[in-house]
Amino acid sequence: MSNVDWDSKLVIGQKAKAPKVARKDSDLNVAKLRCAVVGTDKKITAGSNKAHQGTDHQRIAKLDRENEVAPPPKIPPSVGKAIQQARMEKGLSQKDCAQKINEKPSVLQDYEAGKAIPNPQILGKLERVLGVKLRGADIGKKLEGPKKS
Repeated sequence: MSNVDWDSKLVIGQKAKAPKVARKDSDLNVAKLRCAVVGTDKKITAGSNKAHQGTDHQRIAKLDRENEVAPPPKIPPSVGKAIQQARMEKGLSQKDCAQKINEKPSVLQDYEAGKAIPNPQILGKLERVLGVKLRGADIGKKLEGPKKS
């Protein structure tokens, strides 16, 4: 036990010193004299009017608007009207028709309103249930029965 140095001090959990920000040239000169590590960063936006930005930002924004991907096409209104007319002729409510094609009533509402993105599977189901052509050239025309040879 005689070899223990009781005068030495071990500090656990002491925080490292955070870098000091020099606001004046005199603070910077003092740090240089003490051989401290000195880094200088210039603020890019210092003293500028943030409401009035340069023309570079305007050009970049214009390029972004030009390169945007177009939204997918929606169902034409003629298809929505054809669905609605055929459904009324069959005496089906939106809920009943949606149940027959195994879809939610909201999906059928979107198709009738022209807000839905066309799905060939759903259109095919609607064609079979309603007996009306919903794809191709003559939309709204009654479907004939299966061809007999």
